[in-house]
Amino acid sequence: MTRLHDHLAEAIKDPDPIRVRSGDSPEEDLICLRFETMKVHSALGAVRHLLDTGRVHPGDTLIDSSSGIYAHALALACHRYGMKCHIVGSTTVDRTLKIQLEILGATVEQVPSSNNLQLDQNLRVRRIGEILRDNPTYHWMQQYHDDIHYLGYRAVADLVASLVPSGPLCLVGGVGTGASTGAIAAYLREWGRDVDLVGVQPFGSVTFGAGHTQDPDMIIAGIGSSIEFRNVRHELYDRMHWISFEYAMSAAVDLLRTSGVFAGLSAGAAYLSALWEHNCDRGRKHVFLAADTGTRYVESAFSRHSEARPLASMRPREIDSLDELAVPWSAMAWDRRESGLLRRAEFPSATPSH
Repeated sequence: MTRLHDHLAEAIKDPDPIRVRSGDSPEEDLICLRFETMKVHSALGAVRHLLDTGRVHPGDTLIDSSSGIYAHALALACHRYGMKCHIVGSTTVDRTLKIQLEILGATVEQVPSSNNLQLDQNLRVRRIGEILRDNPTYHWMQQYHDDIHYLGYRAVADLVASLVPSGPLCLVGGVGTGASTGAIAAYLREWGRDVDLVGVQPFGSVTFGAGHTQDPDMIIAGIGSSIEFRNVRHELYDRMHWISFEYAMSAAVDLLRTSGVFAGLSAGAAYLSALWEHNCDRGRKHVFLAADTGTRYVESAFSRHSEARPLASMRPREIDSLDELAVPWSAMAWDRRESGLLRRAEFPSATPSH
């Protein structure tokens, strides 16, 4: 029976589960959770919790930094619950998204363009600090740090459990702020499921110790960081993959070509990682996250589809130490270790003083 939704955010928050062929039998297929905007679940859950607990009230202004997906999600959540929204965005917030945000009632400002991820994120965090000093009643959502962003993903864990009601699982997805992959895996494990969690990072991200590396092309937006994200619980992850723009682009093109799924670069990286993990462990059902559509990557990635490499020509460099990390693709057993494995000097502060 078709459900009539009260708001668009409720209609688009749930992913479309899609079978992606990876072998000769259906048992070998991967499951792609293809979202239109994945962080809608996170933003709705966080804003609803803040309202329910009295930390914010209708009409209050919520503010945060975003490279794009969370900006759209927070604007929709604010629209849904009668809140005001202020976004400090990177230049990856393109004109199409910016216009949508403005029409939804959000105030949007972008920091100056930079090819340096750390500079971009630091500029955004610094700008938030300035705004909070001038507007102390604003509530900073802190998607990087506040674990209320885990709450909305319980419903996605429910979906995974219903799609694969028994047997061992492997969840694969971009790490980003840690909320999506971390929350889904944590809920499933809490319910007694055997779940391996595989995180995907770009080169240059400090979150799992790749700050000393650099992608020769461009950094995949949204799944890495140059500053500490306290929402990332390193001890949840079993395996890590670091993937270059070139390989993620090639995999995103292959995903579209072979399955019809038009999704972003993080989805391409997760798909490539899931295929490799499936080949290494066929006893688990592999589920990977496609966090957004491919629309904002048309010019930077999909227009270069003629350059895409065949997936069969790509394989990761299996490493035992972060010092061995190398472009274009490295993989490592993380074994649910704490972040103490990383040098703290690799974690610049992400908290503005105000």
